[in-house]
Amino acid sequence: MTNETNNSSVSPIELASETAADKLREITDKLERGVEEYFHSEKYKELLRVLSEFHSYSVNNLMLIAMQKPDASYVAGYTTWKNKFGRNVKKGERGIKIIAPAPIKRTVDAVEIDPVTNGPVLDEDGNEKVTVIERVIPMFKVVSVFDLSQTEGKDIPSLTDTKLVGDVKHYDAFADALRNVSPVPISYEDIHGEVCGYYSPGEKRIAIKDGMSEIQTFKTTIHEIAHAILHDPDSYPDKKDMPDNNTREVQAESVAYTVCCHYGIDTSDYSFRYVAGWSRDRKAPELKASLETIRSVSAKLMEDIDKSLELSKTNELSEKKKEVRYER
Repeated sequence: MTNETNNSSVSPIELASETAADKLREITDKLERGVEEYFHSEKYKELLRVLSEFHSYSVNNLMLIAMQKPDASYVAGYTTWKNKFGRNVKKGERGIKIIAPAPIKRTVDAVEIDPVTNGPVLDEDGNEKVTVIERVIPMFKVVSVFDLSQTEGKDIPSLTDTKLVGDVKHYDAFADALRNVSPVPISYEDIHGEVCGYYSPGEKRIAIKDGMSEIQTFKTTIHEIAHAILHDPDSYPDKKDMPDNNTREVQAESVAYTVCCHYGIDTSDYSFRYVAGWSRDRKAPELKASLETIRSVSAKLMEDIDKSLELSKTNELSEKKKEVRYER
């Protein structure tokens, strides 16, 4: 993976199986192996290391960063970029000013306190004993940090190349089919931040971020449809039966990967990373325990999408026949 955007078209996945059921099993088996391989790979360990290095900033510093560079994504100091990430700040780039702690140590005279009585310790003459102690005085200074876009050098895994890119053949037909098979309405909206979409169980609707690539939009829509089918709270009279958040995300992304794969759209790198991210502390138990659920929901979705596509094709042919008849 590199930090360069890849605008190439989607490459179809070749499946060896002949029957629909075997193809579905082949896809889900590939998903399980891919997640396990990604989870144990050096690539995933490097990703976690990189993410752990980027510090959380205070609200004040976040405001300062937004004021100076609204499109900033990941920031670090000049030395941090160079020594920890193998990247150099580009010539001529101006730093983003933030406030950093710069505590100083000073020695001061202080009355010695008895740890038992919490009172002053007295000497033989009854005077308070004075001792020299070191105190840390909180101070701050202005420092410069630089955004990832201001640097060049070694690739940073998954910091810029976090979204799927590319087109989907017959995209409009697929978009219509997804609206038809979704149990709730789908809308395209201006969603801020990194979120690509969400399912609102309270409003019973799906919102998808507008302006994404066709493949990202297609994958995200299926992901949220899976949530609507599998994880609506009203489907769980006993709330204890509701899968935990990790399991819900693993199931939804696995369904999205499986359905995309069925239609020749390879989301392996994105989906494997996504599922591994939700399962990294438990060796993907949610995935293994949910495979039958994933398979059954994926199969039903693919069947419904196929029917919708076929109906759309039939209607299109019918309209064309009408046009020919009217022209005569």
